[in-house]
Amino acid sequence: MIKRIFILLALVGLVLMFIPFLRDFDFHKELSKLSSQYVEGSINDLNTQNVVTSVIVTYRGLDTLGEVTVLFLTTAGVGFLLRKKKASLKTRRSSELLQTASQFLFVLIILTGIFIFTHGHLTPGGGFQGGVLITTAFLLLILADVNLKFNYSILHFVESFSGVFYVMIGLFGFLILGMNSFLDPTILPLGNYGKLLSAGAIPVIYSLIGLKVGSELTTIIDKMGGE
Repeated sequence: MIKRIFILLALVGLVLMFIPFLRDFDFHKELSKLSSQYVEGSINDLNTQNVVTSVIVTYRGLDTLGEVTVLFLTTAGVGFLLRKKKASLKTRRSSELLQTASQFLFVLIILTGIFIFTHGHLTPGGGFQGGVLITTAFLLLILADVNLKFNYSILHFVESFSGVFYVMIGLFGFLILGMNSFLDPTILPLGNYGKLLSAGAIPVIYSLIGLKVGSELTTIIDKMGGE
């Protein structure tokens, strides 16, 4: 009886929380001034079809850099807390179906992830989504073979390479275009609107983010698996 009362009170509280949003909700017939600037700038200044990409990579580029930094610190923390002190034998084997599926799907998932972050300026998606998808490919390998060991040197190289060049692109904006041009994609030719080679450095930036996110999350998953 008491449990049902608490559930009822929780539901009533939830309804009371959403009533103001429903009562005051209003459909906007036109974009706000800031939103209009984002949309117009994405097309006219950056040659980008995906407005969200323009906002994340350029207009709010420092925020994205902060998110990538937080992910790096998380990876470092997981690696420190779950560092392997001694090796133990792994004997668990997965089903034959999972082993066969992992061999077939691994390359397809990797290619799909690469497609997502290289086309983030044209279609929904981008570096974070593509990087996470690449991580799922490696997770599938881990589930199929618990004795699988990754080459951490390669993972660390990819993570470091993508992170360093990501920051370097931002610094090039300072050097070429001025103090207010950190991560400005116009350091490269904008190309033709709607084409793969367009939007300046945005495809390069998103590709670096995708590689960095994929390598860091793969390291986290493998560390959490233990020996």
